[in-house]
Amino acid sequence: MDLETAKVLAKGFATLSMFGSAIGEGYLIGKALEGMARNPEVAGMLFSRMIIGVALAESTAIYALIVFFLL
Repeated sequence: MDLETAKVLAKGFATLSMFGSAIGEGYLIGKALEGMARNPEVAGMLFSRMIIGVALAESTAIYALIVFFLL
């Protein structure tokens, strides 16, 4: 395997991790909204924790994007 092939494969794996992050964010938001619908009294607390979780999940996609452009 030459260097160019390895770079293309690494970029493909970085792209896959971005898709995984997007799927995880959607699942996280869906479950938070489901929890808010079941128990509206804790909607404010769930929303703030959901935002923190989405930010952490999005940071994974940002790291993958940086790796993609560095390769």
